[in-house]
Amino acid sequence: MSVVAWIAVGSLTVWLWLLLCRGFFWRTDQRLPPRARPAEGQWPYVAVVVPARDEAEVLPDSLPSLLAQDYPGGAEVILVDDGSSDGTGKLARALAGRHGGLPLTVVAPGEPEPGWTGKLWAVRHGMAAARESSPAYLLLTDADIAHEPDSLRELVAAALPDAQGRGGFDMVSQMARLRVRTPWERLIVPAFVYFFAQLYPFRWVNRGTGRTAAAAGGCVLLRTETAVRAQVPESIRGAVIDDVSLARAVRRCGGRIWLGLAERVDSVRPYPGLGDLWRMVARSAYAQLRHNPVLLLGTVLGLALVYLVPPYALATGLLTGDTAAGWAGLGAWAVMAATYLPMLRYYRQNLALAPLLPVTALLYALMTVDSAVRHHRGRGAAWKGRTYARPGTAPDR
Repeated sequence: MSVVAWIAVGSLTVWLWLLLCRGFFWRTDQRLPPRARPAEGQWPYVAVVVPARDEAEVLPDSLPSLLAQDYPGGAEVILVDDGSSDGTGKLARALAGRHGGLPLTVVAPGEPEPGWTGKLWAVRHGMAAARESSPAYLLLTDADIAHEPDSLRELVAAALPDAQGRGGFDMVSQMARLRVRTPWERLIVPAFVYFFAQLYPFRWVNRGTGRTAAAAGGCVLLRTETAVRAQVPESIRGAVIDDVSLARAVRRCGGRIWLGLAERVDSVRPYPGLGDLWRMVARSAYAQLRHNPVLLLGTVLGLALVYLVPPYALATGLLTGDTAAGWAGLGAWAVMAATYLPMLRYYRQNLALAPLLPVTALLYALMTVDSAVRHHRGRGAAWKGRTYARPGTAPDR
């Protein structure tokens, strides 16, 4: 067999391993676990903490959904205006006055101290403001996340133990359904969640044992007692990938975590062009690799072997008559596309996009390389006027 054929066989072997041995990451059936139904008057008090920096564009679509939560227990919303210049805090108060619902408090903590990322600095002050109400749970949700009216009720019910003793989670996190409307969003967004699940298989996160820990930062219900025990957010104050760091901190202190796909929690933030999506991925991709050039090289080579070799081998087989390369490439590409179909169904997208996954993977490889270049040029993780040249990664080591 030719060298190309052997490499294609290697790619096919990797795909068969991913299909069967990587926690069935490609399945999309990890939804909220069985829920408890407390009696009236026994629902715990919840404080919803919303860090917001220059979010006036999306706030009218997200904040009213939090204020309108149909929750049987006590709850409040604390929006932390993180140095906004677009009137985010003023708009939040106006929306609360117009829509009513849960009580809203707006706090402005000022610029973060050295060593803190802006979001975690805002979360810290939101949690501090919530202490006055002694909430049993904290819902940490981003300013671009819209919740259906029963979202909070279902999250709390999933976290509480039911009559059979199931549940009892210290942290329940849902990956919000991201917006998918433009051609670039259709090409890149479902793959973003697919790659995340491949890196952190939800089943492995949810099995209660093992080292895999992850969360989706847009929607995290956290037991207050566990947050104190894990010393968050102080223990992860410099983390750019704060959701994964949070999950690891909770697991390290013995907390039970659960992660799944959302059905009634959606992101309203638009990413209309390739540049918008590129910046979103490149902002933290190199931090995920702990700023390690060796890991960067391994990641790029791994993406090439897994995603780019199959179509290349198939083309080689068709053009040169290398039958072994062609069949191995076709097999690997077929398994790849098949594992992507459930995510496309979840996002209600055309299944014909599945064979284009190598194109998307190539874009992600380029975004990751660009993330490393930005870091070495001193721009690091840039977000809304702030740059974190060397994000703290100690919690992830």
